[in-house]
Amino acid sequence: MNTLSVGNLLRRPEAGAFLGLVGVLAFFIIFGSTKFLEPAGAASWLNVAANLGIVALPIGLLMIAGDLDISIGAMIPAGSMTIAIISGFYGLPIWVGMLGSIGIGLIVGLVNGYLVVRTAVPSLIVTLGTLFAVQGLMLGVSVLVTGTTSVPLTADPWAKFLFGQFLFGSFQVIIIWWIAITALFVFFIHLSPYGNWIFAMGGDRVSARNAGIPTAGLTVILFVLSSTSASFVGMCQAILFNSAQVSGGMTFIFNAIISVVVGGVLLTGGFGSIIGIFFGTITFAVVNQGIYFTTFDRNWSSLIIGVMLLIAVLMNNTFRHMALTYSPKKK
Repeated sequence: MNTLSVGNLLRRPEAGAFLGLVGVLAFFIIFGSTKFLEPAGAASWLNVAANLGIVALPIGLLMIAGDLDISIGAMIPAGSMTIAIISGFYGLPIWVGMLGSIGIGLIVGLVNGYLVVRTAVPSLIVTLGTLFAVQGLMLGVSVLVTGTTSVPLTADPWAKFLFGQFLFGSFQVIIIWWIAITALFVFFIHLSPYGNWIFAMGGDRVSARNAGIPTAGLTVILFVLSSTSASFVGMCQAILFNSAQVSGGMTFIFNAIISVVVGGVLLTGGFGSIIGIFFGTITFAVVNQGIYFTTFDRNWSSLIIGVMLLIAVLMNNTFRHMALTYSPKKK
């Protein structure tokens, strides 16, 4: 009957991530100002969090399951370039370009998942290969077809409304998509049996397979989710900014992994939560953008960001260790 005890609360994977977020917010309120909490300031880090968060969620699931996908660094510009070439350069309907963007994410995800399942090659190496392969493909196709690495795009009003507009002048509409996708992930991972399958895979994949869990099929699905999420973000960016470029997207690899780890997901797999990843993504975005609301010398920004993220991760690990060793006093 002690379900709300301190120990039980701290045992939650998202507990450390939430406390880290509170600490980061307190830091910028003390050393900066509350302007970064006002609409214009909040938009700067919420926009970053939304674009990063949609990618971080499936990456977090893969890490919980014991895998990793770094090909997302190429899938974001691939999603952008695909819709720009199809609907911008060739002038086909925007929905055709959108299907193309999601389609390339589906194909790469299937390739990643199939190679990981059917070979003994670690997912890091497999997705490293597809990262460079997709990068080279996009560069080659873009130059061959359009003669340039930057392609303009003019989306239909309905597409701009759903995927590429600014709400209230500053907030990207992708924020709504991020919140909706997070809610769906929370339902399927924490409120349905499928989530237990993923955690079981991260704990012991052989035992999970012997218990009847379709580990191979689930692994492929997770890689497809990762690739399509990245191509979706790239598609939204192309619609929002009316253009696409071959370069860009590489920073999403490390930023997504950092957000997931700050969110309480163990690199060894088997532990984490969607809400924790959500908090971790916001924490990273606040640290990344909050520095511009302080009086600190910008030349030291990378050092400050790195130290604060390291502290957030250490706080997460400390509270998790405290939770695991906590035992309520008997009355």
